[in-house]
Amino acid sequence: MGLMDFIKKQFIDILEWTESGDGVLAWRYPMAGNEIQYGGSLTVRESQMAVFVNEGKVADVFGPGMYKLTTQTLPVLTYLKNWDKLFQSPFKSDVYFFSTRQQIDQRWGTTQPVTIRDKDFGAVRLRAFGNYAYRIVDPKLFHTEISGTRDTYTVSELDGQLRGLMLQHISDAVASSGVAFLDLAANQVEFAKALQEATAPSFEKLGLKLEAVTMQSVSLPEELQKILDQKIGMGMVGGDMGKFMQYQTAQAIPKFAEGAGSGGGGIAGDAMGLGAGVALGQVMAQQLSQGLQGQPAAPAAAAAPIKADDVMATLEKLGELKVKGILTQEEFDAKKAELLKKLV
Repeated sequence: MGLMDFIKKQFIDILEWTESGDGVLAWRYPMAGNEIQYGGSLTVRESQMAVFVNEGKVADVFGPGMYKLTTQTLPVLTYLKNWDKLFQSPFKSDVYFFSTRQQIDQRWGTTQPVTIRDKDFGAVRLRAFGNYAYRIVDPKLFHTEISGTRDTYTVSELDGQLRGLMLQHISDAVASSGVAFLDLAANQVEFAKALQEATAPSFEKLGLKLEAVTMQSVSLPEELQKILDQKIGMGMVGGDMGKFMQYQTAQAIPKFAEGAGSGGGGIAGDAMGLGAGVALGQVMAQQLSQGLQGQPAAPAAAAAPIKADDVMATLEKLGELKVKGILTQEEFDAKKAELLKKLV
């Protein structure tokens, strides 16, 4: 190198990174052909780490603190450069800074329903959404696996990869959580914890730590949501089948009134179903009222006569409840026998 080239060359004696905004994970110090002054200072702030790279090989890694750059503080780089103890000349090296603070409020969610296995229903389709937070804990691994020689690497560039890892482990999370599919909506904390535990190892392979996972909502398929609603209804009446039938009848009345007001063609069928429900509801209401007053139940003959068509319609509804698992076979047989006695 000529004298003029030596004079024009600038020697860097202070290395530091002041983050100018959110979203930057890795930043390369701009060397522009310059060299680092031997004995210069390196400042690594809290929530940062710095890595020296020599000819593509990761050398020394620095945590928060202020360092004087000598052969004592750069042992790996000294070994790679074959420096002796008397080395005191400027040197070349790429220096990368990494942000180690938490990257919060990252979003994950299923763009399409994800098929999972459930112990109660076999294969079901699930949609879920939530947030997660992570940080860089191994800058050397993150540099070699993700950011590389880029001048900057941002959160947005990594978003798609991490979102994919979250979705990839949803099935594992459901299986390991031990939470039944119908209970996921009511056990979001347990599911989020299971998802974090299932996904964390994949983050670690990238030099990251998955700090937190939250679930904001989980959507059940419509047919399973109906079953969940029925389970809730059963809970409201304490599992008593008579009260549950009254509850079902009360739920059906507004729908019937709506159909009658619209003049739809299905009014006759609805009337038959409603008649059966009301007739059964009358029997249940009478039994419940007398039970609350401490009186014995009135004999079946005192109840309003039930027509054969109403009995058949009611049996069909009870059969549907049995198929869905809401009624046991014994309960269905008992109600069937009771209704057949009402025929006149």
